[in-house]
Parts: sequence; structure tokens; C-alpha cells
Amino acid sequence: MHYTYQTRGTCSTKIVLDIEGDVVHNVAFTGGCNGNLQAIPKLVEGLTVEQIEQKVKGISCNGRGTSCADQLAKACREAYELSLKQ
Repeated sequence: MHYTYQTRGTCSTKIVLDIEGDVVHNVAFTGGCNGNLQAIPKLVEGLTVEQIEQKVKGISCNGRGTSCADQLAKACREAYELSLKQ
């Protein structure tokens, strides 16, 4: 399933990803810090939603209470939960 997530509280504005079962593929960010947002998709490619959450959920950027990585964890969980309903 292809999924688009509108981020909240980060420099990036959107995350798109594909999810097959609970495995995440093809993550791409719109906006944000170019280097980090090229690295994160490569690091999480093929991981499960739970593995991504364990690694990046709760990371804060500059005291914002969230980060692009944290938003990715939220996007993956939301996509997974939605895919279960389809």
C-alpha cells in the first residue's frame, strides 16, 4: 500500500512510503534537512513498523517534541493500522 503522511512540527512537510504487511519500503521525505532525509530512508528500508518505532520514535529536534524521524515512526504506524482495515 502506498501512503502519504503530512508531518506536524518538523521542517519536512510530507512523508511517502510503501508498506507490505508490517514491512516498510520506499520512504521519501519532502522538505527538511537534505542529508538526514536521504540517510533515514536507507537506514529503515525493509524494517518492520515495530523496528522503526524502536529506533526512532520519540526523537526530538531542537526541543520541538518531535523530529522527522519521530514523524516517520508515526507515519509507519498510521499506514500499518490503515492497511489492516483494508
